[in-house]
Amino acid sequence: MARRIDVTGTDGVRLAAWEFGDPPKTDPAKEQDDGTSGVLLLHGLMGRASHWASTARWLSERHRAVALDQRGHGRSDKPVQAAFTREAYVDDAEAALEQLGLAPAVLVGHAMGALTAWQLAAKRPDLVRGVIICDMRASALGAASQREWADWFKSWPVPFATLADVRKWFGEDDPWVERPNPARGEFYAEVMHECEDGWRPVFELDQMLASRETWVYDAHWEELAQVQCPALVVRGLDGELGRAEAQEMVRVLPRGEYAEVADAGHLVHYDQPEGWRAAIEPFLDGVRMG
Repeated sequence: MARRIDVTGTDGVRLAAWEFGDPPKTDPAKEQDDGTSGVLLLHGLMGRASHWASTARWLSERHRAVALDQRGHGRSDKPVQAAFTREAYVDDAEAALEQLGLAPAVLVGHAMGALTAWQLAAKRPDLVRGVIICDMRASALGAASQREWADWFKSWPVPFATLADVRKWFGEDDPWVERPNPARGEFYAEVMHECEDGWRPVFELDQMLASRETWVYDAHWEELAQVQCPALVVRGLDGELGRAEAQEMVRVLPRGEYAEVADAGHLVHYDQPEGWRAAIEPFLDGVRMG
């Protein structure tokens, strides 16, 4: 089952939050009494809450796990004039924690969602009891990276005639794919919807570029150093976060830990769900009992 809960983000943007557990845990007082906690799952750029479904289901055995469609993504609003700044994303996550009654929560973030997680942990330590950072760099990526992404978006053969075409292009034909990756094809199939002329993304590409532009030019080490709660940095061996940078992030974090998942790329939780669970479950248990 999936249960939708509407959340009001900053500037009144309507956000869709999702519980995938069966049945969902809904009594925050009881959760605190028996040692369980709230978990907020934050997807990356172009992702959606449903990408966390398998993670949320096993988390729901011990926690109240909620995945958020962030602004511009999934079933959440995509206003043309909405702000897609770092502050807006962080404020939305803060509003979700408070309105859902999850705090103090563990934040689990992938890529852009991981940056949102550690920025919120630095801003509101009272709301966050732990952070899991999945394959997100703290270093600046620069203007060249942003231009590459703009060019990549232009290369998408949109609209796709069928979902099979989506899976094949993102899993095999995309020039960014080094070798066939069916999981990547499935990942992108989840963020498409059927239109009159074929299958198109559920997000606006210009909003994705605007969102990305707010972090690629700057480094984020200072905010990492301000995260006082336990934090786990997770990378896939073939992901975008290199081992040296990941270990430096762990060093900078006051209470940092490190884990890596074999045979995983950037989409760690999607590529290797069993390896992902094995990497993060001991950390979650430690935070829960701490």
